[in-house]
Amino acid sequence: MSQLFTPIRLRGLEIRNRVWVSPMCQYSSTEGMPEDWHLVHLGSFARGGAGLVFTEASAVLPEGRISPQDAGMWNDAQQAAWSRVVDFLHGQGARAGMQLAHAGRKGSSLRPWDGRGPVLDQDGGWRPVAPSPVAFPGLREDPRELDEPGIREVVAGFAAAARRALAAGFDLVEIHGAHGYLLHEFLSPLSNHRQDAYGGSFVGRTRLLLEVVDTVRGVLPEDTPLVVRMSATDWTEGGWDLEDSVRLGRLLGEHGVDLVDVSSGGNVARAAIPVGPGYQVDLARRVRAEAGIPTGAVGMITEPKQAEDIVASGAADVVLLARALLRDPHWPLRAAHELGVADGEGVRWPPQYQRARLD
Repeated sequence: MSQLFTPIRLRGLEIRNRVWVSPMCQYSSTEGMPEDWHLVHLGSFARGGAGLVFTEASAVLPEGRISPQDAGMWNDAQQAAWSRVVDFLHGQGARAGMQLAHAGRKGSSLRPWDGRGPVLDQDGGWRPVAPSPVAFPGLREDPRELDEPGIREVVAGFAAAARRALAAGFDLVEIHGAHGYLLHEFLSPLSNHRQDAYGGSFVGRTRLLLEVVDTVRGVLPEDTPLVVRMSATDWTEGGWDLEDSVRLGRLLGEHGVDLVDVSSGGNVARAAIPVGPGYQVDLARRVRAEAGIPTGAVGMITEPKQAEDIVASGAADVVLLARALLRDPHWPLRAAHELGVADGEGVRWPPQYQRARLD
């Protein structure tokens, strides 16, 4: 029996299989609004059999966007627009997850196909915030160090966005603590040079993330799962590392997090990352085994047998796919066929597509 296509239960939520859609920024919003593009983009993955579909990183505050074209969840109009997407995902049998994010010092940046670099104020940009006034190379050179009122605003922004996610019908929430964005910036000594309660030691550098976790957990009903995405290592000496991540994973479990989505990198411009098939799986394995918390594995997972082996071996509880799904939104349907999974066992062909079903 395929382990990849067995359901997984987190708190009161059952998810039909363990093929999840990783958050993927689309840079296709106006004023933070999800558009028709998002409905079709995310809806195609639900139609294609994914168990859980995550939104892209959705900013909790306007200045928390990566680019001016990022999606958000800070007002009523965005909430209503996201609910339309959620309804379609549910109608295809998938669960819907919202990733909540704050870009920190990487905010006010050009979207990828417009080049790489900062968006200046006169072009619709803004001054980003950060744990310390240290710029990310090639982006805005003027990040403002967050003071305590600013920190309180960030925490409140995550809580308010989580409430909106619930109201829009999302089944779970993921807090983005990876890839060099604000919460990761606080975690890493390479970007956090503070001398107050939010810097210095491991306890200080993890304080903001844990405050966000506690606040969001307090907003969510008891039976609603909470996920955190982390970068397990900066891949740079003196930075955040795997031992830190294992220690943090234990704390996240104690603070009510149900699964850690284990990625890596993003906080150092030229880190030597050993990119290759499944290159982050061992990070997920270590966090799962040593922190005692369920994990998701992500990063160049492309083949059904590869994904099956990750789950069956206990390296991770779920796999999160990105580029593989962009190439083939029906990857889960194809994977189920290749793994000998019958239609209706953890995945189901839409009735409109039955004539094309692989038998």
